[in-house]
Amino acid sequence: MHDLAPEELIRRTLAGERVPLARALSWVENEHAHATQLLDACFTRTGRAFRLGITGPPGAGKSTLVTKLAREYRERGLTVAVVAVDPTSPFSGGALLGDRVRMIELSGDDGVFIRSMATRGSMGGLAVHTSQVCDVLDAAGFDRILLETVGVGQSELEVAQTADTTAVVLVPESGDAVQAMKAGLMEIADVFVINKADREGADRAAQAIRSALHLRAMTSDWSIPVHMTIAARAEGVGELVNRFEEHLGWLTETGTLERRRRVRLEQRLEALVRERLWVQFRAQAPAGTWEAALAALADRRESPSALAERLLG
Repeated sequence: MHDLAPEELIRRTLAGERVPLARALSWVENEHAHATQLLDACFTRTGRAFRLGITGPPGAGKSTLVTKLAREYRERGLTVAVVAVDPTSPFSGGALLGDRVRMIELSGDDGVFIRSMATRGSMGGLAVHTSQVCDVLDAAGFDRILLETVGVGQSELEVAQTADTTAVVLVPESGDAVQAMKAGLMEIADVFVINKADREGADRAAQAIRSALHLRAMTSDWSIPVHMTIAARAEGVGELVNRFEEHLGWLTETGTLERRRRVRLEQRLEALVRERLWVQFRAQAPAGTWEAALAALADRRESPSALAERLLG
């Protein structure tokens, strides 16, 4: 597979072949020399897959839930790609290996493809890479793409925003409802899930979230559901998939899906232009310009805005 010509690899990726697809995703993540060629070829074939973001604090049972969601979608005759995003160290292996172990029951199903991702520290950031990986999977013909993030930090919120529908998964204990409000999850959630709902306090947690939702200003006519699941026993998973599909229907009918996707494309374009302008600037600036500018800032000889103006001039 290493010696495949780029055109051949792209052709086989678009045909949905698994081994070339895995290689293509590595190109995207590692910013390979032919990654842009690949992404350009994929882009015109995107927009068909429904992208579902699954986020929430560690230990909420997201990997188990994602596994059961994938199985439910397979039973409905749809193909599924799972992107498990670990925004921590790419060397730790913890979450990545854990995801693979928990999702092992999906192995051997040709209709499921699982990919683990870690941050690469590039200018574009994790959200851009995740979007690009989803584009390749979309172009390869998957019906549903499940994006799972390990926590609720800034990078996870950005990743969740690359999805069409975002589900926030919480557990009954540990004051998750309050944490959700603090972490800004109220703003991004289209569906709330109380997983491990057989534990004490599940109804109380659901009620706390419903109360918080009532206090929040209504920004659309989509009424955010709070859904109970016990992922380990696959309880409530079929109904949760129904909620997701209802949300997809609402997004499509109201034109919200098109608007959300347009905003995402605008953000990606802005990020690319920003990155390229920066690279161009650093390449064209005479040697020592940047260091001299930083020294002038440190000595308080010039203000940041005046310096920026001068450097751009």
